[in-house]
Amino acid sequence: MDSAAAPASQAAQALPQGCTNFKLRQLMRRVATHYDAEMAQCGLKTTQYSLLSHVLKLGPIRPGDLAVAMKMDASTLTRNLRPLVDAGWVTLEAGADARSRLAHITDTGRDKRAEAQRHWKAAQLALNETLGAERVMALHALVDESMDLLAALPMQEAGHDE
Repeated sequence: MDSAAAPASQAAQALPQGCTNFKLRQLMRRVATHYDAEMAQCGLKTTQYSLLSHVLKLGPIRPGDLAVAMKMDASTLTRNLRPLVDAGWVTLEAGADARSRLAHITDTGRDKRAEAQRHWKAAQLALNETLGAERVMALHALVDESMDLLAALPMQEAGHDE
């Protein structure tokens, strides 16, 4: 092998192998299955728990502002909010003008969120135990750094939110 071919061969070996999107989706499906199984014990989906938590933390809040805060499109938020309203955990009340609405968490919504938080915590602790706290912290840091770097790319709205 000549000396020019050696660096090219080493560079090719240093490149990631496989599809990053596929690998991330595999990981996400496995982690989501873990959390979903725990959250199902209190009758919520993980997306519903997240939405209840955001309304509790940020509310009363306009649905459009909530969608922005959760980094999802407004139609996805509306679709995900409907079961919470139907269950009586969130209300949509009149806002500052006739066209605006504000999402509020109800007392039963607070209770459901507190119940769900215990299940979320159990799922989180089990994941930390399985993967190791250091690996989970490193994963969080890598995801955060990657999100910051990817923020420079143009977003393609294709309805892939949760």
